[in-house]
Amino acid sequence: MLKEMFKKTKYITLSEYHKQEVKTHKESTEAVDNEPNIPDGLWIKCKTCGSALYKEDVQKEIQVCKKCNYHFNVDAYTRISIIMDEGSFNEWDKDLITKNVLNFPNYESKITNLQNNTGINEAVVTGVGDINGIKTVIAVMDSRFMMGSMGAIVGEKITRAIENATAMKLPIIIFTASGGARMQEGIISLMQMAKTSAALARHNDEGLLYVSFLTNPTTGGVTASFAMLGDIILAEPEALIGFAGPRVIQQTIGQKLPEGFQKAEFLLEHGFVDKIVERKEIRSTLHQILLMHKEDSKC
Repeated sequence: MLKEMFKKTKYITLSEYHKQEVKTHKESTEAVDNEPNIPDGLWIKCKTCGSALYKEDVQKEIQVCKKCNYHFNVDAYTRISIIMDEGSFNEWDKDLITKNVLNFPNYESKITNLQNNTGINEAVVTGVGDINGIKTVIAVMDSRFMMGSMGAIVGEKITRAIENATAMKLPIIIFTASGGARMQEGIISLMQMAKTSAALARHNDEGLLYVSFLTNPTTGGVTASFAMLGDIILAEPEALIGFAGPRVIQQTIGQKLPEGFQKAEFLLEHGFVDKIVERKEIRSTLHQILLMHKEDSKC
């Protein structure tokens, strides 16, 4: 009798809506549980395929994903060590320091913090060295430093490198990686576009070789000046190359843009880039180009 008194005759039921909510929550929880747990410092996640990669393995592959061939960004000194003969690189103008000529708020502190964090004084490293014994001037931009933006010192260092190459009768290779002109320096930043281009014109007048190597990203005022002036223009796979962003262009022209139109592969297809070179082949490719130019110069 007592048993019958406490027996439930009705049960709580969930509506279809609440059932779906429970199911969705369960699925999302399972998805989070299945995501790779990546400890700090030991593993990195590929931005393209999402694979968890052991950091040392990526470094052995010259910062390239072994699974999908995604090219991670590399700093200036790492790139120089990949390309130049060991011990041959002599850096120029390391002591040039950026000044806040327009009194832009917090600009000095930002520069100081970046110098401490990156170990470089500005967004480009310049100098001279050998590639398989062929002496070459090189400038390598570093996107870690204010997205590789071009201010007065970046423009000055690149211009000096070009002028030195002209005086020494040497080829120059410039690796670009930039978000464009540096807004904190206003018109002074924009002036570097003309200054670097004029220096390259004088270098070209002497019949000397300029190889422009576009890496991810190469945009804005750098694209609109020295990046696209190379006698030979090379690029890394999937590098973002353009002037303005796709949203700005689409709103301006009022047309839908082709998919991937600012990628290196699209530019190669349409004649803006001469060749796409994987990182492991950069040194050998540059050596072949320099060798051919050296032989042509003798004729």
